[in-house]
Amino acid sequence: MKKNTLDKKEVSRRFFLTSAATAVAGIVVAPPISFGAPAIIKNWGKPNSKIAGIQIGAITYSFRSMESDAESILKYCVNSGISAIELMGYTGEDFAGAPPMPDFGNMRRQNLSDAEKREMAEARAAHANELAAWRSSAPMDKFVQLRKMYKDAGVSIYAWKPSALGASNTDAEIDYACKTAKVLGASHVTVELPKDGAQSQRLGTIAAKNKIKVGYHGHLQQTFTAWDEAMEQSPANALNFDLGHYVAAGYDPIPLLKDKHRDILSMHVKDRQNKENGQENLPWGAGDTPIVEVLQLMRDKKYKFPATIELEYQIPENSDAVKEVAKCLDYCRKALES
Repeated sequence: MKKNTLDKKEVSRRFFLTSAATAVAGIVVAPPISFGAPAIIKNWGKPNSKIAGIQIGAITYSFRSMESDAESILKYCVNSGISAIELMGYTGEDFAGAPPMPDFGNMRRQNLSDAEKREMAEARAAHANELAAWRSSAPMDKFVQLRKMYKDAGVSIYAWKPSALGASNTDAEIDYACKTAKVLGASHVTVELPKDGAQSQRLGTIAAKNKIKVGYHGHLQQTFTAWDEAMEQSPANALNFDLGHYVAAGYDPIPLLKDKHRDILSMHVKDRQNKENGQENLPWGAGDTPIVEVLQLMRDKKYKFPATIELEYQIPENSDAVKEVAKCLDYCRKALES
């Protein structure tokens, strides 16, 4: 497998540790976001994570260790310097008034009794039915409001990941997911790559009717040909490629990127070790994923899809998700400006 264009230890030292100091300093001096700022300072403090023609974004799952409401997520994006995102469904739907998940309290522990497992399963099923009913008449005006709130702060939404695209979801829910994505300004919805080709056929057909695309995300099941069936089924089906998982599965991502870049809607970026080294998620520059080489390939070849930061390594005790996303963004900046 190809390595980063710089020596691994040098990459780790130069790109990540230096980036950490720069990023943290940037957070300290960044002006706080204000949703009611006067028009005269409308552009003050807006983030810009488009670097050398490449849009660096983040999936809002990266902030899962913090509050997940729409206002908080927006603040995290601005304070970490992110100007474009893949938005998790629960954040958008909560803002729009979706029924909340049941509070399972102490049933989140391990070793549940059979009765507790049944109770939890029944509660989940009831919530799924309630959520499906809500989606059938969900207020699009709230999603319009959400898009405007983010846009006014300098953050665009290029992808939408609702829990409405699975095999157990109805056609009406899939249609809702596609319509909502368009209202949010997203070019595509994202979902895990189905094992059953009938599901990708169904998704592609409904997405095509809505004139939107589906980006299929993969984990260790990703191979060079993993998306071929889905793409043959519908022009709406494409890739939400995961760079780190592909490396952890044992593959070199460069040939795939060169061959399939026109079919990639967005790409998750993380630094995982390869198959031989244990497949762990590590701070950027410490794993085996050729992030620098990939970003520079995207820049040099003028690839159009965004690179999405997905924070999955363990956050240090003296840090938080906002600071770590900012470090990852600065790592990207240094790679693209080299």
